[in-house]
Amino acid sequence: MPREIRERLGLRSGDKMIFTLLSDGTVVMRPKNRSVADVAGLLQRPGQPTVAVEDMNPFKA
Repeated sequence: MPREIRERLGLRSGDKMIFTLLSDGTVVMRPKNRSVADVAGLLQRPGQPTVAVEDMNPFKA
């Protein structure tokens, strides 16, 4: 992979990649350099109420 692309993607030696094949034949390549812990709280916004996982179950009685 060319150096310019590695630098733009923030890739380091040993980083893993994710490849996705789209229906039109296009291949999308993304770095898999974030763990679940890295993105925890990413969608949280100030003032937005939190919801417990148990409350997200649509089949909850």
